[in-house]
Amino acid sequence: MRILHLDPNHECLISGLEKLGFQNDEDCISSKVEIQKKIHTYDGIIIRSRFPLDATFLEHANKLKFIGRVGAGLENIDEVFAKSKGIKVYNAPEGNRNAVGEHALGMLLTLFNKLRTAHDEVVNGIWEREGNRGLEIEGKCVGIIGYGNMGKSLAKKLQGFDCEVVFYDIQDLPSDNFASAVSFEELQAKADIVSLHTPFTPLTENMFNHETIAGFKKPFWLINTARGKSVVTNDLVDALQSGKVLGAGLDVLEYEKSSFENLFDSELPQAFRYLLQARNVLLTPHIAGWTIESKQKLAQTIVDKIAHDFA
Repeated sequence: MRILHLDPNHECLISGLEKLGFQNDEDCISSKVEIQKKIHTYDGIIIRSRFPLDATFLEHANKLKFIGRVGAGLENIDEVFAKSKGIKVYNAPEGNRNAVGEHALGMLLTLFNKLRTAHDEVVNGIWEREGNRGLEIEGKCVGIIGYGNMGKSLAKKLQGFDCEVVFYDIQDLPSDNFASAVSFEELQAKADIVSLHTPFTPLTENMFNHETIAGFKKPFWLINTARGKSVVTNDLVDALQSGKVLGAGLDVLEYEKSSFENLFDSELPQAFRYLLQARNVLLTPHIAGWTIESKQKLAQTIVDKIAHDFA
């Protein structure tokens, strides 16, 4: 069986598949149109987020048995069409859940303790202690929206902070040892901190908007390591300016390209300009799940899932 790799990944991915008897070809350069012309000769595709595998593309892949997406989300793959053609679709949220949980917690601690601004001030000769007085997580309520691999990872890491952890998930999941299941309305009533861990779907697109933010009973802190298009940036900026959102840690942005590799082709939007200068906003370039360890774990997860069905 032949597999075409469309993105570079950890070397254990190709070596692991070779040990299982697969032939591996790499093409991380050719255009989607060029790939489409030869995809009919392959049994498997391995991709991160280089381009969408839509129905038109998959129609040409008449030998295809599986797609492995080296990441958590599957929005760049037409799952419904793939499954209608008997193509198995694998992703690897197990591979970077720990990284995402650690990053979300790191963002929260950085914001609460004003580490970014304090560092910048010391570097510039400013020794300001009172202005950098921080907050503690202890005694606060953390509301997790989306309680899959990533949400649960954060909940586990919060166990030593003596805080209340609640979650809302559309799948009506039960409470566990790490967090209590609540309705969305109860989460809005209780949360001091909100962390998003939802996939990108029609239901989650623009879900964190003016109406949603207004429904929270208290001012709160927002962490988003999920998908940028789940948060309406203009509405978030309005909430930051009004004080309804006390601060935000954003690893993902509404303006990201679908490949997640770049932001803009044109002038920066005004709302983003505000985020860049706000002292209570922390920005990172979609790296929450992007650790040395997760690179290997993501790749190995895909190998293991393919081995389970095809080895």
